[in-house]
Amino acid sequence: MDQKIIGANLRRIREAKGWTQSQVADLAGISRVAYRNIENCNSIPKVSTLQNIASGVGVKLQDLLVPVRTLKKVRFRASKKMNSRDNILIEIGRWLDDFNYLEKLLDDRKDYRFKALTRKLSSMDRGDDRAKYAAEQARRIIRLKENEPIRDIAGLLESCGIKVYPLILVSDGFFGLSVAKEDGGPAVIVNVWERISVERWIFSAAHELGHLLLHLDTYDIEESAEDEDQENEANVFASHFLMPEKAFKSEWDDTYGLSFVDRVLKVKRIFQVSYKTVLYRLSESMGNSIWGKFQSAYKQRSGKTLSIKDEPEALSPDKFQQSPEVLRSQEPDSLSPSHFVEDRLSRLVRKAIEKDEITMSRGAEILRFDLETMRDIVSSWV
Repeated sequence: MDQKIIGANLRRIREAKGWTQSQVADLAGISRVAYRNIENCNSIPKVSTLQNIASGVGVKLQDLLVPVRTLKKVRFRASKKMNSRDNILIEIGRWLDDFNYLEKLLDDRKDYRFKALTRKLSSMDRGDDRAKYAAEQARRIIRLKENEPIRDIAGLLESCGIKVYPLILVSDGFFGLSVAKEDGGPAVIVNVWERISVERWIFSAAHELGHLLLHLDTYDIEESAEDEDQENEANVFASHFLMPEKAFKSEWDDTYGLSFVDRVLKVKRIFQVSYKTVLYRLSESMGNSIWGKFQSAYKQRSGKTLSIKDEPEALSPDKFQQSPEVLRSQEPDSLSPSHFVEDRLSRLVRKAIEKDEITMSRGAEILRFDLETMRDIVSSWV
């Protein structure tokens, strides 16, 4: 056992949880002095002691023993300070290592389809026009029709050689991040916490794609503060990627006879975006007063004022991974969390298990399932 690795992992995990050495010692059933000596690399712990510590802080024993890979080419910006930042990056690094290991093992890689576009964009002046051009060209590369809504953004990104990781993080200040190819990507990570709307998941995925295309030169793990200009450019990209200009105008004009609120909500459903995305696009031509008008009209109709976190007519994330039969019974334009389920890694795991390249327990580890859940999944394969 490497004392330095164990000590560094313990300190990282403890600080991420905001605990003192005494609190961890109590959870592990050992004295504070004994724990301090282990974390400071002054003593060699017994395996049973490490098991007690791991159990106490809610991690696997392996998490204390294995050195972590440091990601460098990452765009990880958040509106609030995050104690869990290092742990998130470590988890993503391990996920990327597993993903790339399976791709190499099975000789099953996806080419990144936006290389040429990224190079072209790097020579253009930054701003809204560049973001709109990037969105138009990205859709053209993927061969989406001009008026075609994006129904499966996770699958779409994966088909273009971008790895997608739905990460659950209890935070309303973090929506997503992205990783450059040099660190095992390109990859998009989206926070799919249940209190964040599905529409926001989808927009975040498109937003991070925008960063990959427009701001690759800014990928630096040392940078944590948001850049307003870059965020705005990525927002413009996401808006136009999800709602092409001509298609948006056509659908908006088609709702001319409806009330203002109904018009916004119908267009929102068609393109599977947030009502805020629709209002943002309307504000480009109608001005910022459109936000106040919608709030007033919505309150008049519903008697409620929308908070910053509210999403009208959004489905609950507890319907994530519903059966196909349930999904088919819903309205065609309805949106559920099943619209944001990555499945390429799951396919690679199934292929590796069926070829006896990896064990079922290794497959469970890669997919972050317990073994019982993995057995149920394997038994359901047809």
